[in-house]
Amino acid sequence: MFHKREFKIALKVSIPVMMGYTVLGFAFGLLMSSSGQPWWIAVLMSVVIYAGALQFLAVGFFSAKIGYFDIFVASIMVNIRQSFYGLSLLKKFKKIKFKPYLIFAITDETYALLTTIKEDENIKKKWYYFYLCSLNQSYWIIGTTLGVLFGKFIHFNTKGLDFSLTALFVVLAIEQYKKDKNLTPFFIGTFASIFAFLSVSKENMLLSAIAVSIVLMFLFKKRFNNG
Repeated sequence: MFHKREFKIALKVSIPVMMGYTVLGFAFGLLMSSSGQPWWIAVLMSVVIYAGALQFLAVGFFSAKIGYFDIFVASIMVNIRQSFYGLSLLKKFKKIKFKPYLIFAITDETYALLTTIKEDENIKKKWYYFYLCSLNQSYWIIGTTLGVLFGKFIHFNTKGLDFSLTALFVVLAIEQYKKDKNLTPFFIGTFASIFAFLSVSKENMLLSAIAVSIVLMFLFKKRFNNG
């Protein structure tokens, strides 16, 4: 059954992500096309992998002909943060039959929407969650498809396109601050990033920064609750 009200609300909430994901997906498709990969590989990756940062990194993996084991380890390191996303939303997704898909479809931006947007108590939340997650993924798939097809006909310098994902995340972080007015998470993230940058190798920097952030968030738990 099509739940029209839940779909409309999810569509409205997902508009900022739509504006970012179609462009980001388009950039990824262009990069994949410029690397000489078949068009369908890029689209398949957006369907079954659906991990923006990792997909952009994969372009470099293909070009450098990195081994499968190295790709496997790098993939875990880059996406391990999303396991915490799923764990923190288990209560929200409780008793939903398609919970595995919802957990799969959580990205940084989708997680930001699920945790910062105030929900309407009168809607069927499981369908709202489903539409929000599936709409965001569809934007990414559409962007990827358009980008890889466009890249087959027009060739130009794609340098700098991979920064577009970072730009979108910065905008969402700013929106989160405007809503909560709490600078503590930003101080923690900044400190953890600098600490990891100075103390560990580049390959382990992301995981180390996440671990330090978690520890500091527990230490400053009262400040988060007061905020």
